[in-house]
Amino acid sequence: MYVRLLRIALLVCSGFCALVVSVFSQSQQEETLGGPDSHETGTGRHGHLFGEWDGERTRLEGRGVRFDFQYVSDSLWNIRSDQNERFASWNRFRGTADIDFGKLVGLHDFYFHATALWQGGGNLGAYLGLLTSPSGMSSANTCRLDSWWLEKRWLNQRFTVRVGQFAGQDFYGTQHYAASFIFEPMGYTLGNLFTDFESFDPPSTPAMEVRIVPVHNFYVKSMVEAEDREPFAHNPTGLVPQFRGVPVTISEIGFTPGKNATSVRAFDSVESRKGYSGLYRFGASYNLGKFTTGSGVPQSGNYLLYWMANQALWRVDPTEARGLDGTIAFDWSPANVNRNNTMFTMGLRFNEPLPLSIHNTMSLGYVQNHLSQQFVPEGTPQFKTEHGLEFNTLLDPLPMLLLQPVIQYYANVNARTGHAVVFGFRAKVEF
Repeated sequence: MYVRLLRIALLVCSGFCALVVSVFSQSQQEETLGGPDSHETGTGRHGHLFGEWDGERTRLEGRGVRFDFQYVSDSLWNIRSDQNERFASWNRFRGTADIDFGKLVGLHDFYFHATALWQGGGNLGAYLGLLTSPSGMSSANTCRLDSWWLEKRWLNQRFTVRVGQFAGQDFYGTQHYAASFIFEPMGYTLGNLFTDFESFDPPSTPAMEVRIVPVHNFYVKSMVEAEDREPFAHNPTGLVPQFRGVPVTISEIGFTPGKNATSVRAFDSVESRKGYSGLYRFGASYNLGKFTTGSGVPQSGNYLLYWMANQALWRVDPTEARGLDGTIAFDWSPANVNRNNTMFTMGLRFNEPLPLSIHNTMSLGYVQNHLSQQFVPEGTPQFKTEHGLEFNTLLDPLPMLLLQPVIQYYANVNARTGHAVVFGFRAKVEF
């Protein structure tokens, strides 16, 4: 029943999506992109390399249609490791369309979003054998429609329904301060959410979500998505929704001191971090499909639990963003079913530490990856805990350009012995 209803809704919407995307292409009245793709720019209007198109961009925004085209790259080099030195650059071009139908045709509280990308390059994490990927972008070479959805809001955003094709990891288990970090478990989402096949960006799967804000500082949200254990192979273009596997359910509750829960999104922005804001979350995902334990025995069902906290720790001015933020997260899944069964992250971010007129941050992050000893191959030593440490500085030198130099250190690479030092930078250009 679930598959039939969701398939009908999504096929109708996908036809509509194709018509809209042919006319419009990207950005919005609020942030819908996360992780490396989110807009970590200072307050005020974002700049664009190609300007305002002789005022056309502003005119369209007034009608509720926003465009966003961007290029993001992570250029990284293992300056010290057991492997030979190698330079790797991961590149992504993304285009997004966001439409407010209230402004466009009078359908109030009704929205549309679609985003497509091309990405490719060298994956330094795979080359080094790291559990903690040095880049929050790297995955597979692809050119595809990433995600799209239709969204309806009621009661001043206290009740929201979203249906379309989108990734669980874009909204559940995400790092709220992701744009301030480069390596994956802090620069996008907790890296072992794949264990029960929670969908990820860019090979999103058909999904439906409900979000409720019963009181000012508290929200509950839940989504169901179609499991697909080989999404790149089954839907290489992203244009045809694939209802493969069993339904995967993901839920989260959140407490938002200092902010109205209706305004809180999965990823923060420079504007939203003003004041002593915080976000405290507990979430869980469950997959009722078939899995294999470390001893090789088939088992039905798998799940993961996560706890995440983000808090403004100190502000120079209690109403502004300059100051120190803290973040911490931990997840757990059964050790008999999941090889990478726990992960711990923590970090500090200093907003505007440099006395410059441009937006800037400095961030220090730590990741701990733990593998279950039940998956140790026979005759080999037990797994060690892999540790990752990162320091980066984010600079917004031009309205359309972001630069983020970074240095990373890894110990016990791939849960064995060995160390690695990675140096490089992220660059982002808004077109």
